[in-house]
Amino acid sequence: MKLEDEYQSAVTKIRQCRTEIGKAIIGQKEIVEQLLLAILCDGNVLLEGVPGLGKTQLAKTISQVLDLSFSRIQFTPDLMPADVTGTMLIVKKDGQNAFSFEKGPVFANLVLADEINRATPKTQAALLEAMQEKTVTAGNTTYSLPLPFTVLATQNPIENEGTYPLPEAQLDRFLFKLLVPFPEKEELKEIVSLTLGPEDDLKRPLTCLTAEDIFNIRSLIMNLPVSDTVMDYAMQLVLNTHPELPDAPELTRTCLLSGASPRGAQAIIRTAKARAMLNHRYNVSFDDIDCVALPALRHRIALGFEAVTSNLSADDIIKKLLIQTRTDMGL
Repeated sequence: MKLEDEYQSAVTKIRQCRTEIGKAIIGQKEIVEQLLLAILCDGNVLLEGVPGLGKTQLAKTISQVLDLSFSRIQFTPDLMPADVTGTMLIVKKDGQNAFSFEKGPVFANLVLADEINRATPKTQAALLEAMQEKTVTAGNTTYSLPLPFTVLATQNPIENEGTYPLPEAQLDRFLFKLLVPFPEKEELKEIVSLTLGPEDDLKRPLTCLTAEDIFNIRSLIMNLPVSDTVMDYAMQLVLNTHPELPDAPELTRTCLLSGASPRGAQAIIRTAKARAMLNHRYNVSFDDIDCVALPALRHRIALGFEAVTSNLSADDIIKKLLIQTRTDMGL
């Protein structure tokens, strides 16, 4: 198959995925698209939203449409690392006692870490190796996780009692942080009608992609070119989040304590490539960078006192930096 045909086939399949997910998930089109971008870019996602917005249903639906094995872990203060990764058991083998590793729920293609900030830092850290290296180490043995592998973690932005905020090192391992909005009136009406009405077979999402398809699409995304001008724009945006640099914007110096890591720059370029493919383009545009900048950077910058007292969110600052970066570069 020619490269152009492969590209067309990949675009068609991704769009079919969006359509099938839409059968079970009402609204949230932007969230669905960004989730697909993250999974196709081999990234993990942090979903933030109040309870009842369908985050678990969204994860289950995506696993069904992408033909991925699914596992849900409810994070609580008493959850131990072994409850996530697995534990060593003593079993009888040939009349002798021997150690056997019992795999935990993290051994799935799509892992939903529900209310991840309710677990202790020790348990949260159990996911670090899985999220970055796609492996789990128990004793002296390292076990590979099933590929593709993605963690979708959720947290509630309202309740802070009894929670343990994720450390910067773990936040940085999430490709995207997505803010799940409350549905509008018409969407809410459709959700109630869908969930309380008779079950309809036509509403059941169909599988559109396989693991092999996902790997092929990832390869196509990686090979998509990025012009020097677009690359410079993305890199300058990331640099503009660092208050310690001598040419940092005034907004950054007064409102931010620390800026995005190199992972932030990688996240922007990878997902901008995926968005270009989704829109059936063979090059990355400035608009692609702008669209992925918020979810790629909002959890990678630390707000200072001035930002908090001025009621400025991370999104507010990133939006201002996008405008300033374009202006400074004459774009």
